[in-house]
Amino acid sequence: MPETYWTVRWPDGAEEKLYSPSSVVAELFTPGQSYPVPDFLHRARVALERASNRVERKYGFACSSAMDQLNRIEAKIATLTDHDSAEIACLHITQ
Repeated sequence: MPETYWTVRWPDGAEEKLYSPSSVVAELFTPGQSYPVPDFLHRARVALERASNRVERKYGFACSSAMDQLNRIEAKIATLTDHDSAEIACLHITQ
């Protein structure tokens, strides 16, 4: 369950490195692919919830860092003005 980072480009052009305690993000995101904001958010929720659940199965407690990352993603998306037509690009995934 290697820690994984993925870099995204937000609709405003800003790039951000995101965290997951598990490589599950590579199952849901593809480097070089752009996702409509609602699809990106759905994938991020699924990925980070699965990652947190993997941590819980292994260590007996959920991963608060995964949920914190999801909260930051949701907060960022909430600030987008045209989030139904905008896209978020997945640039890199590294372990």
